[in-house]
Amino acid sequence: MTTGTLLPVFAALADETRWSILQALGEADASASALAVRLPVSRQAIAKHLSVLQEVGLVEPIRVGREVRFRVLGAELAATAARLDAIGREWDRRLAAIKELAEGL
Repeated sequence: MTTGTLLPVFAALADETRWSILQALGEADASASALAVRLPVSRQAIAKHLSVLQEVGLVEPIRVGREVRFRVLGAELAATAARLDAIGREWDRRLAAIKELAEGL
């Protein structure tokens, strides 16, 4: 996963409403209407937020009868978490090298 693919995911996750939607979908698949009942946002706004989350690969629609529900795609979240972990490890390595240099002076 490159920085170019991380930026849209972070932008999507930076919105508090989208974060709340993602958390709700982490508990159970739900339609835009069901999410609008749980969250203080209109169904139309929920639908727009779901579209953004879908564009970056964090959720996908699934048809259940006449209803369209959304579910979280854990693979994209796991890939994002792995990339962040790799960045953290690199910073830890750099800081350890700086500390070693400073202690050697």
